[in-house]
Order: sequence, then structure tokens, then C-alpha cells
Amino acid sequence: MAKVFEALGDEHRQRITLTFEPGERLNVGQIAEVSTLARSTVSHHLKVLRESGVLDSEKVGKEVYFWINKPFLEGVFGNVNDYLTRYL
Repeated sequence: MAKVFEALGDEHRQRITLTFEPGERLNVGQIAEVSTLARSTVSHHLKVLRESGVLDSEKVGKEVYFWINKPFLEGVFGNVNDYLTRYL
């Protein structure tokens, strides 16, 4: 859970996650096109998001496609909601 919040604590990574439409898969180039960041910087942020579980990825040929890992995030935020409901 801490890795998710750490990853999403960065403004640029928040913007990257908001780039995705529901069910959409994007590669680094597509994300860099709509970002003010350099492609290498986008790649770094995507790595952090993937390692935290926020994004999932698949290599197709030479391209790596990323998407929001919705089931994982639902679990994480569900746990947070359960905690808030029970203890606060």
C-alpha cells in the first residue's frame, strides 16, 4: 500500500495515470506525446508506477504497453476504505 501512495504522490505520475481512458493501453511514445516530459523521464515514471502495481504492462513486439491495474488498485483502496469505515 505504501508503494502505491508513494508512486501516486508525484504530480507527474498522477498526470500520467490520468492520461489513460478506461481499458486503454498506451506505450511510452503515446504517453510522451501528450506530456511535457521527455520520453526518458516518462519511462522512469512508468517504471515506478509499474513496480508499485499501479500500472501493468505487456511487451508486444518492440513496444511495451501499459494500462491501469484496476483490480489491484480496487483492492488497495478498498482496504483503505475498510480501515476508514472501521476505525474512524
